[in-house]
Amino acid sequence: MPSNLALDDTLIEEAKRLGGHRTKRSAVNEALAEYVARRKRKKLLDLFGKLDWDEAYDYKAERKTR
Repeated sequence: MPSNLALDDTLIEEAKRLGGHRTKRSAVNEALAEYVARRKRKKLLDLFGKLDWDEAYDYKAERKTR
């Protein structure tokens, strides 16, 4: 999907240098992938303190049954 974006050339060049990318496209694609992954992890953090844990659950015993 072609698109025209007005990107900060300084940031692009720094991203290329830091990531060892040869092209703007690879730098932007990796940056977007990292952004999406970070947002997904943030949603997981919102679950902390909201889940009930079964204190009697024995994960080691569960491994033996497989």
